Amino acid sequence: MAASVLLIDDDVDVLRSLGKYLEQIGYEVTRELNGEAGLASYARLHPDVVVLDLHLPGMDGMEVLDRLRQQDALVVLLTGTGDVEAAVQAIQAGAENFLTKPVSLEHLSAAIARVADKARLRRVNRTLLAQQSSAEGLEALGQSTVMRDLAHQVGLLAQSDRTTVLLQGESGTGKAWVARLIHDLGSRSSAAFVSASCSAAPGSQLDSELFGQEKGTESAGEGRQQGLFEIADRGTIYLGDIADIPPELQPKLLKALETKAFRRLGGTREVEVDVRVIAGSSRDIREDVEAGRIREDLYYRLSVMPLALPPVRERPEEDRAALLHRLFEALGAELSGGPERISDDALERMLEYAWPGNIREMRNVLERATILARGEAEISVKHLPGEFRARAGLGDRRHTPVTLDELERQHIERTLSHHGGNRTRSAVELGISRATLINKIKRYSIKL
Repeated sequence: MAASVLLIDDDVDVLRSLGKYLEQIGYEVTRELNGEAGLASYARLHPDVVVLDLHLPGMDGMEVLDRLRQQDALVVLLTGTGDVEAAVQAIQAGAENFLTKPVSLEHLSAAIARVADKARLRRVNRTLLAQQSSAEGLEALGQSTVMRDLAHQVGLLAQSDRTTVLLQGESGTGKAWVARLIHDLGSRSSAAFVSASCSAAPGSQLDSELFGQEKGTESAGEGRQQGLFEIADRGTIYLGDIADIPPELQPKLLKALETKAFRRLGGTREVEVDVRVIAGSSRDIREDVEAGRIREDLYYRLSVMPLALPPVRERPEEDRAALLHRLFEALGAELSGGPERISDDALERMLEYAWPGNIREMRNVLERATILARGEAEISVKHLPGEFRARAGLGDRRHTPVTLDELERQHIERTLSHHGGNRTRSAVELGISRATLINKIKRYSIKL
């Protein structure tokens, strides 16, 4: 569906030329010559973006902006070259951006595109908030084409209940959760699902944890101890951090994978089990094979079906938004008295964030915000950690005294962040040369 734009300007030629251009590049455009008509059109159509001239006959642009902001409209201002101070006041009053006349069509389209993205994000947020429950099963992986393809592969693996799976992805991308999902959707779901970290214990201790030990050994004492492989008989065992498995334990794991049998620590009798093994690694195991840290034959046994989980930052925006809401809903069931929703501004900040800690970091941030927002209706920007609040800049709707230099610095930082640090694209949107942008980056000590 094409994004919609409402143009409010008392210059017929401006309405005609800007409207024609925006329609040519795919927008639905409505034109109005004064503030009163513009407000009526907004109330009727609720367009994604309003492009508003600051100087209008009758009701002036600032009053129209105030009325539009009361309806939560997203507004881009057009001003004269000498109206920068008034434009700053308008930004503080809630406008998304301002451009000076005569406006560059390229700069205008870039500004409108960014605000239209924000409007689309709002719709996504409202749709997710309106859902009564989070997605379950394969749907919880995401609805984009990329994540649907991943879900299809997970579904196929769930039905192939003897296939060994190697889940690869950065720390915190949900490997253990996907392993559990494969188990729950398959024929082994009625049996046990157990997990162990191959980096959490030294070799002998991990040997005992995985394969058990006979009575009389030093740690078992007088009683025989079952290992996780026995506990998971007819079920699934997830071996996290598989690249860190001690070298002395690799032959035993390889034998268990090949023969479905092993000996307990200190034992002589073969124990037979029917266990599906799913392994996980946050790094590329092939590098460990080449370095001699992992046996090549073990690698091939583990990677019968490799599956890569993308980091959060590489997932489409709609999937990241859905993931935030799913985690938020799960936290709501655990923490009483928390907020009912995530605000649009808070969601926007979280979607702009790179999430180096992936889902684990996302859940931690949401848990902290849920606790801080206890007793309030929604999680807002003020409940997020400092690195999120520091990006408030032009998006902060409260009046805060600010110099023009500081406003410019914030605007440049926000634009660079939106374009992933790309200076050329940022310079185009800002309407300055790349060299000028570089000088301003140095002047304001902006860190990319």
